[in-house]
Amino acid sequence: MKGLIYPLAGGMILCLNPVMVYADEPGKAAEEKSEETLEVIASPFPADGSTEYTGSYTTGSTTSSTGLPLSIRETPQSVSVMTSQRIKDENMRSLVDVMASTPGISAYNYDVERYSFSSRGFSITNYQYDGVPTSFNTGYDAGESAIDPIIYDRIDVVRGATGLLTGAGNPSASINLIRKHANSREFMADITASAGSWDAYRTTADLSAPLSDSGDVRGRIVTAWEDSKSFLDGYGKKKKIFYGVIDADLTDDTSLSLGANYQDNDPEGSSWGGFPLWYADGGRTDWRRSLNIGADWTSWASTTQGAFATLKHHFNNDWNLQISGAHSRHEIDAKLLFMSGWPDRVSGQGMSASPSWYFGDRKQNSLDAKASGPFSLLGREHEAVVGASTKKQKSAIDYRGSASTIPVGNFLKWNGAYPEPDWTDASPSSRQTERQDGVYSAVRLSLAEPLTLIIGGRYSEWKTRDIKSDGGSDNINKSAFTPYTGLLYDFAENYTAYISYTSIFNPQSSQDKNGDWLEPLDGQAWESGIKGEFFGGRLNASAAVYQIEQDNLAQIDTNHRVPGTTNQAYYAAQGTRSRGFELETSGQIAPGWNIAASWTHWTGEDNQGKPISTNQPRTLIKGFTTWQLPGRWNSLTLGGGVNWQSEVYTLATGPNGNERVSQGSYATTNLMARYQFTKNLSAQLNVNNLFDYKYYNQIGFYSQGAWGAGRSVVLTGQYLY
Repeated sequence: MKGLIYPLAGGMILCLNPVMVYADEPGKAAEEKSEETLEVIASPFPADGSTEYTGSYTTGSTTSSTGLPLSIRETPQSVSVMTSQRIKDENMRSLVDVMASTPGISAYNYDVERYSFSSRGFSITNYQYDGVPTSFNTGYDAGESAIDPIIYDRIDVVRGATGLLTGAGNPSASINLIRKHANSREFMADITASAGSWDAYRTTADLSAPLSDSGDVRGRIVTAWEDSKSFLDGYGKKKKIFYGVIDADLTDDTSLSLGANYQDNDPEGSSWGGFPLWYADGGRTDWRRSLNIGADWTSWASTTQGAFATLKHHFNNDWNLQISGAHSRHEIDAKLLFMSGWPDRVSGQGMSASPSWYFGDRKQNSLDAKASGPFSLLGREHEAVVGASTKKQKSAIDYRGSASTIPVGNFLKWNGAYPEPDWTDASPSSRQTERQDGVYSAVRLSLAEPLTLIIGGRYSEWKTRDIKSDGGSDNINKSAFTPYTGLLYDFAENYTAYISYTSIFNPQSSQDKNGDWLEPLDGQAWESGIKGEFFGGRLNASAAVYQIEQDNLAQIDTNHRVPGTTNQAYYAAQGTRSRGFELETSGQIAPGWNIAASWTHWTGEDNQGKPISTNQPRTLIKGFTTWQLPGRWNSLTLGGGVNWQSEVYTLATGPNGNERVSQGSYATTNLMARYQFTKNLSAQLNVNNLFDYKYYNQIGFYSQGAWGAGRSVVLTGQYLY
């Protein structure tokens, strides 16, 4: 641990004081080289904060925290931005890939199609598209984990409670996916083709063009096709993506965006849960990495369709009005096989199979309207935002069981050749309607030249109706006011100190062993830190500490399921407290050198001193960097990174009762290299898990386990016009 922490701490010091890296008075030749390199890898940030074609690992502004357009330095919370360049450099192809490299975020694998994300010890439940709140469902996953980042300009992650904009003030983080737009007034084309390990093939096309002679109306189409196998026996996935958007300048002050998206995920050999951690005699198993407990016919297929519209108007007094609406439909068709039990070490007997077929859809409508702009008070200029939002989600999932089940046989020889059963008639599995309405406001007050106060709040109402399989229903009606306060002090030219406070109120979707819904999360969160901004905003660095206190935190209730379902039961932990620190730097640390590095740590316990969320790593150290070689070698860019996490553990049920199972600390190393053959043509090589380290990507869920992926290689060719 010390061998990792001390060098990283030294690197963070360099980032907080980057003049130690940059020369104060470079020579003429160095200046010319720097200017030449910067022209290649970076450009000034657009006013809307978009990151495409900037070559940057940071952004100029974000509205993800308060609704006001603030730089990262001006935001009194920890903010990480996964930019277009970062996504390209690491060859990220899903939201899981992005979160795995995001500071302070851990990705938890339930099975091959379902993931959840956590931060600061708590699950992330707050998601947004272009700042408009939306809902994800990891239980009946309908493609959320497989969201492809190709249609997004960047993904903003605000750690800590974000109830001001999202309504539910969950203290973990919010994930805001910012869509690409048709900003180009001339034709542009970005075409890629790639091939990699496990017969992974992918092609993409991103086309932009003016649709009017003036360029006031512009269009953009993004498509992708992917067909890949896996390190898991019998598992593969086909993916098709389409995204289209039209951006129109209706007048000099009014613009309209209309768009639609579609993603189809068609896997084969999908697993439900993981493999047994014990043999029947109580000894631990050590299965081959490629073991897949899915069958030949299992598939967790999903389709996502959506449409959105955004109207913006700029008034003469510099105020702005924005109205955004969206509709989405997520469909699921999941034929699955759940394996339970513990096999005999010699005969392989002892496993049971439970086929299930879940299918249905989830529809969601959302609307957000806000106005923001400056105002004068007591001789100083200030800013304000006021808005209202509503979202409604309706889901209907049906279930078919197997008419008969045959024995698994010798699990030691399992190869997925288990026959698909005859299915029973369909019956309702889940019927749920959820609605959230809210109004919010925030003001940014310039108290003095170096001192700024941000205060705001949101009033929200939640209504949830859940119809049970027996025909009964649960109705939850809640309302709450969520205050937000942040104070910032610019104590030096490049540095700002801040402190922030917000309350926590979050209705929960977890149930206890009696089938009752857990009471809403209730608590408060504090954060304080220092932020630095350097080289015209091309490099950001931050250091933060925080404390979170809350009641009714959902924790896994080992050995219990929700009655009438296979869902894990939870209990509500009281008096929980989480505290920790976060260090992060991202951007351009020197000409031609991009860097993203972070070190986050947290600890938490309930009012009895019992550790909470032990299945989430306490410490995460993540780093990735790229370097464009100087001079005659400047066509070559080299990069690499390391993701390290501390031990995780949980209680799981084995043949001898409850036992502690764990995955020790480990690191995975990734490399990349890109060569620019011409102005338009390049090739990029990515190597993931370079040292082929074998580790549990999930341990303890359903008292089972799952391996992470081994070493893989991908070669991508790109043509940019």
